[in-house]
Amino acid sequence: MHLPFHIIQMLKDKSENGLRQPSDCEYLSYDIESKIGVHIGATTLKRLLGFAQDERTPHVTTLDAIARYLGYAHWEALMRVEDNGNSDFNQSAEVLQSSSLQSGDSVQITYLPDRKVTFEYKENSRYQVTESENSKLFVGDEVEIQGFVLHHPLLVSQVWRDGKALGSYTAGIVEGLSSITLLSL
Repeated sequence: MHLPFHIIQMLKDKSENGLRQPSDCEYLSYDIESKIGVHIGATTLKRLLGFAQDERTPHVTTLDAIARYLGYAHWEALMRVEDNGNSDFNQSAEVLQSSSLQSGDSVQITYLPDRKVTFEYKENSRYQVTESENSKLFVGDEVEIQGFVLHHPLLVSQVWRDGKALGSYTAGIVEGLSSITLLSL
């Protein structure tokens, strides 16, 4: 089981740790134990944060400890928290899944050093590039993207230019996406 993205964001905020690599789980484990007196192993945290491919369901006591660390009485109380940053209009998003979009929606991303690309969603995880600044993607390119994750590279499974398949494409390899903005719905 992987934790929902809005809970991972809450853990990042609480620990003041970006949780961008597996070794960050050691720090998080220590921080949880120092704050609430309960030890959650780094390996368990790696599983819950998606660094390890293991779908075992964690113990309720582990989930309750995460909830207490975040200031909630228990896991069920934490799960009732609304994920406000994941699908709001004109707001940066931590994660934006293509499956949550409707035809005509526009998504703008930025990444270092000075790249900006705007995509218009068509259907079935396919987009058309409508704006491209300093990117190897061109206006008019069609692309297939499953989703956008802040601070992670953009993974494009296929690029079509003038009807010709160019293959896969990765953007923001070093630092990932700087921003993700849903421009319209």
